[in-house]
Amino acid sequence: MAVSGFEGFEKRLELHFSGDDPLIGNMGLRLLDFDSIEKVLHAVQCTVVSAVGNQYFDSYVLSESSLFVYPTKIIIKTCGTTQLLKSICPLIHHAFTLGLMICSCRYTRGNFIFPKAQPYPHTSFKEEIIFLENNLPNNLYYRKASVLPSKLSSHSWHVFSACDESHILMQNMPDELYTVEVCMTELDRISAGKFFRRPSDGKNGDSAGMEMTEITGIGDINPNALICDFAFDPCGYSMNGIAGDRYSTIHVTPEDGFSYASFECMGSIYDDPIDIVEMLKKAVQVFRPGTVSVSMTSNNHKVWKCVAKAIESLGMKFRSCTMDEFPATGSVMFHTFTTRRK
Repeated sequence: MAVSGFEGFEKRLELHFSGDDPLIGNMGLRLLDFDSIEKVLHAVQCTVVSAVGNQYFDSYVLSESSLFVYPTKIIIKTCGTTQLLKSICPLIHHAFTLGLMICSCRYTRGNFIFPKAQPYPHTSFKEEIIFLENNLPNNLYYRKASVLPSKLSSHSWHVFSACDESHILMQNMPDELYTVEVCMTELDRISAGKFFRRPSDGKNGDSAGMEMTEITGIGDINPNALICDFAFDPCGYSMNGIAGDRYSTIHVTPEDGFSYASFECMGSIYDDPIDIVEMLKKAVQVFRPGTVSVSMTSNNHKVWKCVAKAIESLGMKFRSCTMDEFPATGSVMFHTFTTRRK
């Protein structure tokens, strides 16, 4: 393990809003102007490097990961030493100006590779919880924080969830959408090497990213997705995929000693489980990691089983599984896998 390096493990924040404004059913949060978005990201300490959108949502590739803006939902995911939680107050304020009130919040992350390098409020999960408790409005009074452990000391899943009364009343109703977050470490060196740029390649981040998408097979993970990609100099890669109202995203830190890649996507309980299984298998095969952790936010046990079998079919050995229940989130399942040679 390197003494120091870039922190690949992301922090992820998902905020949901509601209100009586007629814009909710149309544009809602998508009416936020770019200057306002940039100011929020400045507080987090990252910037937009590429963007694309469709009739459902707007997608931004950031200098440190991704941002997705739906009419009543925002997902922001950042890596490195960003201060993600500092986006909460300005986002709530901007939503309020559009007639929207926050009704739920979910914050998740894995174990940092370099925890001592993280600035406040990310110096510990305890500090993150205190910050969240102090900066979320009082209407989100159903709150829970928990760490889902695994048999691997380097992999655990941190979850904080908060919501208002309306989400508690809806908790018995099955949520048709679910989220899968995959974290991969100890990437195969040959696979990771494809995410280094050639010196003086004459390309910008967009064209170099497009080349990486093609040569690594990332473009085949979901052939139906519109891909917005970006390659960093001298190494590193990010992409957002858009397919209808669903997003997917990949981020890669390829340096040896602290290599990391993530894959995240959405699914629906009405989808054929084979579709999500094939996407997960293709994503993991791109990187051939030594260790994989998978977090799923879903009440659908059938999907959980399909995902576990998909990873095991790649020659990975199942190591542990933990589950917990959260307000506004439902069930969170956390699996870990390693190569069989370990």
